[in-house]
Amino acid sequence: NVGKRKAQIAAITQSSGDLILNVDSDTTLAPDVVSKLAHKMRDPAVGAAMGQLKASNQKDTWLTRLIDMEYWLACNEERAAQARFGAVMCCCGPCAMYRRSAMLSLLDQYETQLYRGKPSDFGEDRHLTILMLSAGFRTEYVPSAIAATVVPDTIGIYLRQQLRWARSTFRDTLLALPVLPGLDRYLTLDAIGQNVGLLFLALSVLTGIGQFALTATLPWWTILVIGSMTLVRCSVAAYRARELRFLGFALHTLVNIFLLIPLKA
Repeated sequence: NVGKRKAQIAAITQSSGDLILNVDSDTTLAPDVVSKLAHKMRDPAVGAAMGQLKASNQKDTWLTRLIDMEYWLACNEERAAQARFGAVMCCCGPCAMYRRSAMLSLLDQYETQLYRGKPSDFGEDRHLTILMLSAGFRTEYVPSAIAATVVPDTIGIYLRQQLRWARSTFRDTLLALPVLPGLDRYLTLDAIGQNVGLLFLALSVLTGIGQFALTATLPWWTILVIGSMTLVRCSVAAYRARELRFLGFALHTLVNIFLLIPLKA
């Protein structure tokens, strides 16, 4: 029991197939996932492909329902857009297929990654994806390959998960910077937006708090802008998914402002 990364490396070095499927222990695959991912991998230029993630325990709590919508948006907006330009920036751990020959050439870099001077024990999927892109391979998203995974059902577990993901995102975004010039310009815009957008939101919240503290007046303009952007995003998602429940994703804005931003800071 030495961690996921070393377990992956042991499995890869002892395997003999052309393709490696990575699946988390709490994930259930649809019967056709392997064939659909393998079909995408028939193109030798593709180094990795991921399926669409859903919450297997979606109906348990309000939080699991929110996370299920969060996964849909991450897969069918973020990853789907990146895949149109041949570079999904993170092939998620619960369901991702890799080309074994490419992985073998990258194992030394993968195994020796450090975080604050110590061997890294988080963010395996994002780091491996960036290494695959840096080696010149494309990474793809297959929305019809469905994988259901268990998601956090309490705030404490959810925040610990988000902290790991935030560390991975910020660390591996720096690792991806030398790769971006060789990719479509949209990927640079996407990387900037994901990081600067969060800073702008944090700045807006701090400005609103400062106005309230100094003038005892509510920052209506800030509230209106954030609320309007939330409504637009949720409405577009509800239209694209053909599900009204995505209007309820507006609750995630409050979770983001009052929990995730302080955590990531």
